[in-house]
Amino acid sequence: MTIKVIGAGFGRTGTLSMKAALEHLGLGPCYHMLEVVGRPDKADAWYAAAQGGPAQWGTTDWGGLLAGYQSCVDWPASYFWQPLSDHYPDAKVILTVRDEAAWWNSINNTILHNMRRSDPITDPDRLRMRRMSRDLIVGRVFGGILDDRAHALAVYRQNIKDVTETLPKDRLLVFDVAQGWPPLCAFLNLPIPDTPFPRTNSTSEFQERAAANRANTVLSR
Repeated sequence: MTIKVIGAGFGRTGTLSMKAALEHLGLGPCYHMLEVVGRPDKADAWYAAAQGGPAQWGTTDWGGLLAGYQSCVDWPASYFWQPLSDHYPDAKVILTVRDEAAWWNSINNTILHNMRRSDPITDPDRLRMRRMSRDLIVGRVFGGILDDRAHALAVYRQNIKDVTETLPKDRLLVFDVAQGWPPLCAFLNLPIPDTPFPRTNSTSEFQERAAANRANTVLSR
């Protein structure tokens, strides 16, 4: 099994819906941040991959990190879209996007809200996740600036620019999940399913899951 689809879009651009869609199309399992939540030991490997920087990415064991998966979306994998697209030259790349204002409102009330939390934790698994996600998302993606809307949108736009200017058009799909199956299936040369396109992970669902994860950690101590 090898990676056939690489997601290059930021979190909160419909990546969990994209995961469900790719799996429905037979391109799963699809790696997503939720996979790290389920396998927190992998957080250490993603953290290590980020520390080496671009100069070391050619020696990173991408196959080991993504063993057993056919696709990947969302952070942490999407941060590494360029070395992954080099490592898997036959894989297609999907850049998920959404309306800028909607994206900022969503990420500000979910991922960035959680990153601003300073609650003390002692659970080893949550510590692994916090170290990796804060290093990669807070530090490397947003430069440590989480409260500046203009800065976040500039980072969001720069990622779109970098992806679209780097990859050939025949290998890249810029995709809003609101477009549904037709452009996605045309890009992947797959038939359109007779079921609705997945819609999941609203802001309220994200917040409820995050609260449940925190509660479960406390109860397991």
